[in-house]
Amino acid sequence: MKILLTGATGLLGNAYAKAALRRGHSLNALSHTQACTLTGIASNPQLDASNLEALTELILHLWPDVIVNCAALSNPSTVEAQPELARKINIDLPKQLAQLSTHLGSRFIHISTDMVFDGLSEAPYRSTDTPIPTNLYGQTKLIAEREVLACNKEDPVVLRIPILMGNSPAGNRSVHEKLLVTLHEKEQAKLFTDELRQPCSAGNVAEVMLELSERRDLHGLFHWAGSEVLSRFTMGQRILNHLGLPAESICPVKVKENTNCSSRPRILAFNLNPLVSKLKTQPIDFQEQLDEITFIEPLRA
Repeated sequence: MKILLTGATGLLGNAYAKAALRRGHSLNALSHTQACTLTGIASNPQLDASNLEALTELILHLWPDVIVNCAALSNPSTVEAQPELARKINIDLPKQLAQLSTHLGSRFIHISTDMVFDGLSEAPYRSTDTPIPTNLYGQTKLIAEREVLACNKEDPVVLRIPILMGNSPAGNRSVHEKLLVTLHEKEQAKLFTDELRQPCSAGNVAEVMLELSERRDLHGLFHWAGSEVLSRFTMGQRILNHLGLPAESICPVKVKENTNCSSRPRILAFNLNPLVSKLKTQPIDFQEQLDEITFIEPLRA
């Protein structure tokens, strides 16, 4: 297949690009400030994703079989600080891609987030549950979901995913990378014991996305995550242990004791049905995710 991928140099985009190349697909890897340099790609155009006119011209020229959108402004604080840019990247871009995919008859895979939920439910969220985002980032992603499903009624997939483990090209995007950056800048990191998440590796999500790219019998809104629900603090403990770093590098704190974190979703866990029963790829546990990560070399000192 001919695939157009946005966000190709991000954590998930890079993992998907590698998976697509392993399967022998023709990959056009779109990025912004840094070109994708993976061996075997068909093209690696650099383009500001908010320039929808130039993007449309490129896509009409390529006429891909599949469009995969991994581009996003995903840091909640950055979204709050740059709401106009967030609207362009998180809402206008996927809407335009959904419209183009309909015009071209292309498969469209769009990535969303667990942060469309408020985190107040004890039970794992189903894809049919009502989203209630607690911050602007979650709001932009929810609006994008609705725009995508409204603009492409034939062949869309909106895949909600959790926080990701893995190795990003920049070395600062995944759970363990962000922790190591914090430890490099500070003596100790504070991690919540009462914020529960369901992490997954970028590689595992990428395999799911590739399966969804290759088969066109699944449509709509789905959830995907790892097989374990863990607190932020427990994740930090297990990462430190895996990398041979001292346990005292992190300290436990509680969301409820930090008034400036009151809007953080407390429990974000997914019910993975019905997607998990329809795919060859299966969720992986946290140890399998740890086995995929590497130490960030500059932080050894």
